Parts: sequence; structure tokens; C-alpha cells
Amino acid sequence: MRFLSYIRQINFIRDHFAPRFPELEQLVTDPSMFIRAARALGNAEDLTKVDLTGVLPPAIIMSVVVTATTTSGRKLSDAEFAALQKASDLADRLEEARRKIFMYVSSRMNVLAPNLSAIVGTTTAAKLLGVAGGLNGLAKMPSCNVHLLGAQRKITAGFSTATQKRHTGFIFQSELVTQTPPEYQLKIQRTVGAKAVLAARMDLERKQRDGSYGESLKDKIEKHIDRLTAPPPAKVVKALPIPNDGPKKRRGGKRARKAKEAYAQTELRKLQNRMVFGEAEEEVGAFDETRGLGMIGVGTGKVRAGMGESKSKAKMSKSSKTRIANITRSAQQSQSSGTATSLSVTPAQGFELTNRSAMAQKVKEANERWFAAGSFSFVGQKGA
Repeated sequence: MRFLSYIRQINFIRDHFAPRFPELEQLVTDPSMFIRAARALGNAEDLTKVDLTGVLPPAIIMSVVVTATTTSGRKLSDAEFAALQKASDLADRLEEARRKIFMYVSSRMNVLAPNLSAIVGTTTAAKLLGVAGGLNGLAKMPSCNVHLLGAQRKITAGFSTATQKRHTGFIFQSELVTQTPPEYQLKIQRTVGAKAVLAARMDLERKQRDGSYGESLKDKIEKHIDRLTAPPPAKVVKALPIPNDGPKKRRGGKRARKAKEAYAQTELRKLQNRMVFGEAEEEVGAFDETRGLGMIGVGTGKVRAGMGESKSKAKMSKSSKTRIANITRSAQQSQSSGTATSLSVTPAQGFELTNRSAMAQKVKEANERWFAAGSFSFVGQKGA
């Protein structure tokens, strides 16, 4: 009842002080701080000359002074000002009574909620129970909402809000969180909130009244903090390998051997890649391409020299076979006389492009067919 009366008094003071300084409610959000500021400002002629040192933080004082120069408020009447003072005195008395009740509850928290008090302390436990609606309300609350109990709206009236943290409530003021490094405080307050709900449920069931369950949960939280704040492990300096130690041999298998055989280099390719020092290599042309023969045919005069010595089982594609055959044919044709030509003059067609090698082969075949026996035959005329 007294808590409800305190809230009503705060709303009454805000409503009755709004005609004097309507912007003060947005600048000062804390109820007790607002009551002290309203009493200090009162019904003064010039609000910018009122000394608010010790009543409000310096950043909020500056914003209040700047806003007071352009405020649209008016002076309160004597009756309104008297009612405002009376309400402020009653709010102070209610605040004092609330503080006494809170101190009494804090002193009895070891009996009411020993496990919860073992984790967050008696003062924070009393604040949590007061906002959550008792031990039953805290036990039924989801653990993700416990750390938000007592969170205040972020004050944006000052010049800097870097030091103000959002989503921080009563648990953020507990000893476990305040002793944690700043970079881990928001994470630890969630952990403490989750463990506080477990402790509250144990206290609601009236089990382990000596607080041993809460102490065990607190030890787990402290170990979690130690793991977070522990320095990273040092890098292991690995010794360098022995210089003479070669790479490890890897097993190939049948598939690996087949792949190596398929792409193995033939003896002909090896000879083509070699060159005699001080001598120009022979070149052949086919399909608008020129290829160097390297040392092919240097020792024996044959293009395919050394192919029989290779033990490779490499498979050759059809296009590769065709290309090698064309290169071999071109090499054989290049060994013919330099005075030979494939141009011939005929009375019917004039210049004609012919293949002399093919024509000579045809003549040879005809001679072997008709004149192989070495004798001549006489064929008479029809009229004879």
C-alpha cells in the first residue's frame, strides 16, 4: 500500500509541476531525483539562476539550465505551490518508510531466500523480490528477463551517453558483476540472472535452507568468469624438420599408377625436347604449324628412333596418332629432291597441282602388274 501511495505522490507532483516547467519530466526520469529538482526549482522567478549542485548530475544540470531559458511554463499560484510542497514532504516520508522496509527485508533475506542471497547478495535479492512481486513471481519469471529487473530508461539529456549502459538492472549492481572486467559484464549478468531463477525456485520449495545450493551455483559462475578472463594459451613453437629428412613416401595404388602411365613422357617426346649444342634443329610443318624435331633422327636418321626402348604403357588418343602420322609423312616427303615440284603443265588445263609421289607409286604398281614377267604381248587390230 505504501509503495502504491509513493507512486501516486510522484504522479501528483509531476502533474502539478508541469505548468511551471513542462520539459523537466523528459529531462529527469528518476522519480526521487525529479522530486528533489522540483523542490529546488520551486516557484523561482528565474530558473536559470537556481543552484542544482548536489541535486542533479552535472550533465543534466546543464541541459536543465539551457531548457529553462526557452521554457513555456508559468509561475504557480500560492495554492498550487502549497499543494506541491505538501506532496513533496509526503513523498519524502514515504521514501524513508520504503527505505526502512527495504533494510528490514534485506536483513531477513538470509532466512527468506538463502540460496538467492548467496548468489547476488541480500541487498540485490531484496530489490529483485520487491520488483518481481515476491519469491513466487521471481521463480515463475523466465531467466532471460531477470537481468532486466530494475532497468531504467537511458537518459539522453546530457552531452555524452557513452558511460550509460542499456539493459542493466539490479543484477548489474551485484558483487559478481561489478568485480568482472567491463568487457564481460553484460555476458555475466545474463548468467547470474539464469542462476538466480534456479536459486529462487529452490527457495520457493523450501529445500536446502542452508544456502548450499546457492553457493554451488556461485562457484560455477566464478569458474565461468575465470575461463572468460583467462589469457589465451601460448603458441607452441614447433621445431624445424631435419634438413636431410626428405618427404614421406605416399602409397600410390593401382589407380595412381595407371594415371602416371597415361600421362608418362615417351622417348620420342624426350628426344624432341633435347637439342644439339651449336647446330640448328630440323623443323617440319603441318596444318599451319611448325614443330622442332630436336634430336629426333640425329643418330639413326629415323623419326621414330628410340621408341622401342620405352616401357611406358601410355595410351595415345586418335588425334595424337593422326598428328604423328602427318608429321612422319611430312618428314618423309621433305627428304625428296629439292628440284621436284608438284606443278605440271597440261595442254587441256594449263597448270595443274599434282602429287608426284602418288603418281610414281601408281606407275610402279602398274608396271608390277602388267610387266612383272618381263615379256611383251602382241595385241592385233580388229580388222586384221
